[in-house]
Amino acid sequence: MAYKSDIEIARAASKKPIQEIGAKLGISESDLLPYGHDKAKVSQSFINSVQGNENGKLILVTAINPTPAGEGKTTTTVGLGDGLNRIGKKAAVCIREASLGPNFGMKGGAAGGGYAQVVPMEEMNLHFTGDFHAITSAHSLLSAMIDNHIYWGNELEIDTRRVVWRRVVDMNDRALRQITTSLGGVANGFPREAGFDITVASEVMAILCLAKDLSDLQKRLGDMIVAYRRDKSPVYARDIKADGAMTVLLKDAMQPNLVQTLENNPAFVHGGPFANIAHGCNSVIATTTALKLADYVVTEAGFGADLGAEKFLNIKCRKAGLAPSCVVVVATVRAMKMNGGVAKANLGAENVEAVKNGCANLGRHIENVKSFGVPVVVAINHFVTDTDAEVQAVKDYVAAQGAEAVLSRHWELGSEGSADLATKVVETIEKGEADFAPLYPDEMGLAEKINTIATKIYRADAALMDQKILAQLKDWEDQGYGNLPVCMAKTQYSFTTDPNERGAPTGFNIPVREVRLSAGAGFVVAICGEIMTMPGLPRVPSAEAIKLNADGDVEGLF
Repeated sequence: MAYKSDIEIARAASKKPIQEIGAKLGISESDLLPYGHDKAKVSQSFINSVQGNENGKLILVTAINPTPAGEGKTTTTVGLGDGLNRIGKKAAVCIREASLGPNFGMKGGAAGGGYAQVVPMEEMNLHFTGDFHAITSAHSLLSAMIDNHIYWGNELEIDTRRVVWRRVVDMNDRALRQITTSLGGVANGFPREAGFDITVASEVMAILCLAKDLSDLQKRLGDMIVAYRRDKSPVYARDIKADGAMTVLLKDAMQPNLVQTLENNPAFVHGGPFANIAHGCNSVIATTTALKLADYVVTEAGFGADLGAEKFLNIKCRKAGLAPSCVVVVATVRAMKMNGGVAKANLGAENVEAVKNGCANLGRHIENVKSFGVPVVVAINHFVTDTDAEVQAVKDYVAAQGAEAVLSRHWELGSEGSADLATKVVETIEKGEADFAPLYPDEMGLAEKINTIATKIYRADAALMDQKILAQLKDWEDQGYGNLPVCMAKTQYSFTTDPNERGAPTGFNIPVREVRLSAGAGFVVAICGEIMTMPGLPRVPSAEAIKLNADGDVEGLF
């Protein structure tokens, strides 16, 4: 049986005017700033007006470690949101915006799939409402102002060897990871080493996603450390006098974007920090606004629970005062078989034993999430090749872990296929068993926080940090940054730093290569193993197949 592609389904969607979608949440037309007919930003004045409302219940969707077999975390997030509305609940979805880098690289878009999508899918995966461009521009303005300050006399006495502010572009481009700037003579400034990260790794992105309002945004932007003097004292963005102009560039980007699912249910799509090199969650302002307007809010955290959920729970929830009522861990039979040693080419054949062997990865994620005091429901994202025996093997394993797994067919059937999952999630929430607490306290030392995540979440023997890194962490503690959470930058494919090490490995260490202080965002980044903050394109990038056809429609985006 031939199935329609995601883009074919999205183009056939019966979309409603965005004003009708806003009305479902009590947002009036005057409080929406439309971008065409099917997407709009929600005004800050409206957001301010609903702060007295009671919060709805927050549901986090996370997953096992991603495999080439596919897991479908965003698809499940959207499907669960539609399923909750189908069973009579007032629910909204909150997901991240897509980066152009993975869209034209190898990962693809971020709007769901099959009959569990957010639309307009093409616009969401391309320029959307311009938020990422605004973030890139604000970041680039600061970069230009730093070099301009040095050129015109360097009044702040910046040590040009210690400029820590890197440039960004929203594209995978390995050639820009390490560069030399200001070549060409006196008129072009003072030559120095620099480099690029991808926009979604920018501290500006992290700040936009954690800021509560525009004044909080400007304060955080001003708090960013951009360089150090010879005496190693920090130079802040506010010292460069860039924070005001950056806030102006981000004024519209700060407002959440409202769109709709294929079933015309409300979805907030806002912000998009990467989960392996940043904190991997949509914006605080979108999530907190949705909680004031809906009884249930379904959001996601990027990649596996060891990265996305850990950062959601330890960073976003800590910063925003959020507490999820339930966590859904997404798994597939195909991914279980791959974790059990089956090659991708052989995933279509029934192999119950491989499913059982691969479930150890799922079990570790369940145990980790439960350690935060939040109940877990497992969603088995259905593939047509799954057999009843394989599905039952996953259900039996999950039951032995003290949780319940529900088969969900949202990709194929939309909300009809996710109604059982939605019902189970509501039942779990209504039991009232959630007692959320972060993994570590604020007052724990930075090195100990890194080691706690490495040992308790990844199950490593230790996090390996050389004396230089330990001294850097101690310096930051002495400067008053010791109470910050840590953001681990690590491969998404494994609990280890080796992307080929699947399952639930033990007997390994986590090498910390570098640490960075994101003083404005309010966390310390620990870069582990070979992870890159500027990804490269694969041998055959997706961009080679993307084009406009004779009718002017996009082809090859999925």
